[in-house]
Parts: sequence; C-alpha cells; structure tokens
Amino acid sequence: MRKPDSGPAATPTIQVIERMFSVIDVLAAREEAVSLKEISEKTGLHPSTTHRILNDLAVGRFVDRPEAGSYRLGMRLLELGNLVKGRLNVRDAALPLMRELHKQIQQPVNLSVRQGDEIIYVERAYSERSGMQVVRAIGGRAPLHLTSTGKLFLAADDPQRVRAYATRTGLSGHTRNSITQLPVLERELSKARQYGIARDNEELELGVRCMAAGIYDDQGKLIAGLSISAPADRLDEGWLTKLQTTANEISTSLGHRPPPAAAPAKAA
Repeated sequence: MRKPDSGPAATPTIQVIERMFSVIDVLAAREEAVSLKEISEKTGLHPSTTHRILNDLAVGRFVDRPEAGSYRLGMRLLELGNLVKGRLNVRDAALPLMRELHKQIQQPVNLSVRQGDEIIYVERAYSERSGMQVVRAIGGRAPLHLTSTGKLFLAADDPQRVRAYATRTGLSGHTRNSITQLPVLERELSKARQYGIARDNEELELGVRCMAAGIYDDQGKLIAGLSISAPADRLDEGWLTKLQTTANEISTSLGHRPPPAAAPAKAA
C-alpha cells in the first residue's frame, strides 16, 4: 500500500535525501533495470516524485536509463565505491608501518592520495619531538606540481596529460623554489619515473623539504604516496631506503607484486 505522499510539492531537504536513498535501495536490490512504476510502488512515493528524484540522480550519473521508463544504478556509484575502498584500505595498511618509520627517523611521515589536480593528506604519523610544525593537517590539499607525492602522480601520467595539467593550473608557485615552467617540471618528472621517488625542495613551503615513494595496488596502479617531511637542513638522504622499503611493504600488503628491480634510486 502506498504511503501518503504529497506528489510534486516541495519537501524538506532531509526528507528528500531519505527518499533518494529509498530509490537507490530499490535499484540496488535488482540486477536488471527497474521500471518507474515498480520503483514508485516499492518506495511508496508518488510517480511524479519518483520521476523527479530519478532524473536528478541520472544527471549526477548515480542512475542510468538503459531505455525509456526503466532505471538501474549508475557507474558513478561504482567509481565512488572504489575510491572509498581504495582509500580506506591503504590507510589501514599504511598506518602501522608509517608509525614504525616515524619511530626510526623522528620526522613526519605523510600518506597522500590524488584528487583531481591536488593531493589530499589522508594520514600522518608525527610527534612534537620532530621539531617541525605540521602545517597541513589531515584533509589538507596541495597542488600536484609543488609536492613530492603530487609529482609521482604527474609522472604516472602521459605527456599530454601533464601539459593539460600545466595549462589548467598555470603552474602557479608558492615559494621562490616552486617549479612554474613546464620544461623544468617535465625534467623533474623524468627523474621521478627513472628512480621511483620524487622530491619537494622547499617548493610548497620555505624551510621544508620532502621525499616521496609510491604505493601501488594489486593492479599495479599508483594509488597513494608515502612521504617524509623535514626541516630543509635536516632531511637525511639515508632515509630514502627506509622510505622505499616501507612504501613497498604497504604495496605488498595491498596485493601488489613489483616488476623486476629497476636501477637503485640516488640523490636527485
């Protein structure tokens, strides 16, 4: 029996969200496409209300319309689900090893992922004893070309995508050391591809240098970067091996099987 429903009249925001979730639940329960009539009956919503909600979800690619009058879950939900799954898994796998690396070097260890033209800091292991103020908290963002992890992600892109990034962002700088010219960035990315590590030489913040190594999933895709931040005059090149070993251990725990060993990394 259909629940009372006011039809196309406006509803409070919370009620709209609840109705949207009820529609998604109906679609999730069926493998095949579902008709508007059936969705309306199962949710108890007026057909006009159901149609409006489905149209809004279709605009956001949360719902697909394989044919007129029928609906199924859209690929956007899969994309978001995989994104969340990947981030949660890498954080769970990384944090204990990040803490162990921090104990060894006594400097902040950061876990970052890419979102669009920026990296997002999703986890950090640090203590006050590092003597360095943590400026960017978990959830903070920074441009790809100004960060060590961001350069790893750019290095994984093809040249055309890198040029498109440079055009979109203008390669704006934050300090006098920032890379703001595409040829210079391309040389930096070439080194990152060759050695598997990338650096930030006071390019995001004066007085802070970083080094980063990549974390890969079971498909060999770069999904995160592990970086060490330190005062510019205290970054120790001896930490590089520890950083790479830790990043490799995290990748292995995610199912990654590395290809045959490449040339060892060296100071860039």
